[in-house]
Amino acid sequence: MTLTEIHHALSSLEIRPRQSLGQNFLHDQNLTRWIVAQLDLQPGDHVVEIGPGLGALTGPLLEAGATITLIEKDRNMVAWLQKTYRHPRVELFHLDALEFDLRKLLGKGPVKVVGNLPYYVSTPLIAKFSSALSPASMLVLTLQHEVAARLNAAPATKEYGAMTVCTSRRWTVEYLKKLPPSVFFPQPRVASAVVRFFRKPVSAVVPCDEAVLEQVVRRGFSERRKQLRNLLPALKEDWSGLCEELGVDVHVRAEALSIGQWETLVRRIAPGVAQAGTELFDVVDEEDRVLGPKPRELVHVNNLRHRAAHILITNALGELFLQKRSIWKDRNAALWDSSAAGHVDAGENYLEAAKRELQEEIGIECELTAIGRLPSGEDTGWEFIEVYHGCHEGPFRFAPMEVETGAFFPRAQIEAWLRDHPEDFSPIFARCFAFLGERPGAE
Repeated sequence: MTLTEIHHALSSLEIRPRQSLGQNFLHDQNLTRWIVAQLDLQPGDHVVEIGPGLGALTGPLLEAGATITLIEKDRNMVAWLQKTYRHPRVELFHLDALEFDLRKLLGKGPVKVVGNLPYYVSTPLIAKFSSALSPASMLVLTLQHEVAARLNAAPATKEYGAMTVCTSRRWTVEYLKKLPPSVFFPQPRVASAVVRFFRKPVSAVVPCDEAVLEQVVRRGFSERRKQLRNLLPALKEDWSGLCEELGVDVHVRAEALSIGQWETLVRRIAPGVAQAGTELFDVVDEEDRVLGPKPRELVHVNNLRHRAAHILITNALGELFLQKRSIWKDRNAALWDSSAAGHVDAGENYLEAAKRELQEEIGIECELTAIGRLPSGEDTGWEFIEVYHGCHEGPFRFAPMEVETGAFFPRAQIEAWLRDHPEDFSPIFARCFAFLGERPGAE
């Protein structure tokens, strides 16, 4: 929109920009087209626009062929958007973006996020839309210049901090362009910048307990002038050896550590899970009779028949809890799957394994009922699979490096998601899901 068009729209609505909502409307049309171009839109892309306001970016997004989800808090802007952008490829939500349910975006295909974020809520919005539950692969955001500089900062600079480390671990952050106040109406008091986030490939993300990492990083940067050894007492005993391993001085402060060095430090605190090769499975014959235990790696490499259990947990609304597998799993990494699932260890039966997996993966106990069975074959990875159902409302406790995230979903949404994007799920999930049928607690 041009500056004249913005004035006309605000006049017709009989309103002024609301400082409390951080409303600064972009009026440089060349700049709006350039921002949309940074999304590199492809056929089938779904774009989430945060705080579209009067639609400066919405128009170019529609012209580019995107399917768009608009999230707008101001009811006056909502009225304008409903009138101006009534289109089958546009869905509008009248709510605060911090309250938006990210589950609504799952099953819609590739998602990209764009927006001119209000400065006062930019940090929590970035955290939300770059979280494990967010399906976004890219974010193109206009931010306060100071925030943009922190996101893209290098170690040993004053801008480098906890936000830099925690965000850049999973995302590549590019500082694209500084924007002067003059391209907005009303003009903000500070400069802005456009920043682009790309989700890193799994191979570029080092396995690490991220809950521990965030806790330790924030503690380390809580008092920047203090030496790290005084802020991390749990590591004091072996601090000299750890610093030698990291290649840093014992008097090091938080801002001197690279992301890789923070990861090494955290792995010393929380080493992670045991190597998969140490697990023993019962190998079975074609009738599921136990032949004897063998190491996991040998079982998988030689395609030996073994056992597994899948568990489907529903709540009182009939929604099914889905688990998103960790990006570090050796099989079906980062795919959505049953509420919990795992191999039957040597000496266990199926039910014992199911109850153990519930505890280990999502931290709950409940009564389980067997609802189905899949035969061993190439399509199941040579596993006999017993499927169980249980009811639980949560909360859940996810196992570090085993479970990426999880959430309850309506069964109808899962069915549509499986139909439209089966590649988002582990190969066996649809067959397990089919057993749920009309079980109590299922829709």
